[in-house]
Amino acid sequence: MADTAHPLLPASVPLLRLAGADGNEDLQVGGADSADGLLVSPGTAGLTTLLRGLDGRRPQRTVLAEAARDGHDPTAVTAVLDALRSTGLLVDLDPADLLASTAGPAAAARTQTELPTATSRDSGSRWRGRWAATVVVDGATRVGVPLAAVLAASGVGRVSIRDHGLTTAGDAVVGGLGADDEGRPRALAAADAVRRASPLTDLRPLPAGSAADLVVLTRTWAASDPLAGDLQRRGVRHLVATVRGETGVVGPLVVPGATSCLRCADLHRRDADPRWPALAAQLTSGEAPPGGATVTCLATAVTAAVQVLAVLDGAGAPASLGTTVELRPPDLLPRTRRWPAHPDCGCVPRGAGEEAGAAPSAALSHIGGQWSPSAPPGPDGAGAAATAAD
Repeated sequence: MADTAHPLLPASVPLLRLAGADGNEDLQVGGADSADGLLVSPGTAGLTTLLRGLDGRRPQRTVLAEAARDGHDPTAVTAVLDALRSTGLLVDLDPADLLASTAGPAAAARTQTELPTATSRDSGSRWRGRWAATVVVDGATRVGVPLAAVLAASGVGRVSIRDHGLTTAGDAVVGGLGADDEGRPRALAAADAVRRASPLTDLRPLPAGSAADLVVLTRTWAASDPLAGDLQRRGVRHLVATVRGETGVVGPLVVPGATSCLRCADLHRRDADPRWPALAAQLTSGEAPPGGATVTCLATAVTAAVQVLAVLDGAGAPASLGTTVELRPPDLLPRTRRWPAHPDCGCVPRGAGEEAGAAPSAALSHIGGQWSPSAPPGPDGAGAAATAAD
């Protein structure tokens, strides 16, 4: 490993002292649960302090120089660092990641907990991509506001929440709008909720004519919302994240021109039940009341956050690509439902689209990574196959 690497040992990795067979003290790094660990025997005096000081802010050559000054053998320390890297416990930060973080000790402490999951030996750093990204959450709902807060805390630089309504008592949820927000504009109350999680996140609305990296639609029936059609026409990626009845629904993630759109899902529902257009008109005739138990809303928000970060990080094709992930009480175990492009829609150009059971290859050029297709459409009452997630 180059001596310019900036090693970080996450503070969550336990450092445990053990009595060695020869009377010396050994040091176990990690390995307390299912993750790999490393046993250092003997654990030299001061090694715990040295490892705990690996905060990613110093290059390895500086770490080794300080270790030698404190009486450690630099060769032995190098061997320990390399072994920790091989177990995946130690990550190497890109110095530019630190520049992409907000200044101040409190912000640095918050960033420190997020950087390890935004850094990979295989794909490198993803932190700067998150910091430069803009996500719009349409709907300050019991899913939308906690989702926005999670994204901001996870390093997304700009999170804008759109909502023109007033907060009601039923909007309150853990991590989102509070009981004391009743009567306030939802957009302002939502911004306060996000600031509590990440005070320096940019919460400003997007300027006219600019596009977000992703728009999350958190209203109950987003397919009938004119905003969805506008996003499709402008080529803006969008994701549904909501609760319908008591079921959390995440997806489909739509990459315009490459995957099926929200109208495709409606057409599949129509094929399965000709009465669907009349039912949909009633479902979308007014603003849906706040719904879903707290645990369902929060599980939906976290599941959606994982999908959004997968898009921004480019680490692989998200599970919701052309698919919905459903979280049904009481167990909330995820089930997937595949929505292929509908032949009557025309949202995917011929030759660039996806056939039933085929990978949406055009979407991969937008998202990156590998994609394993779900089951083809089947007679499940909604025009697509529902399969239990692994």
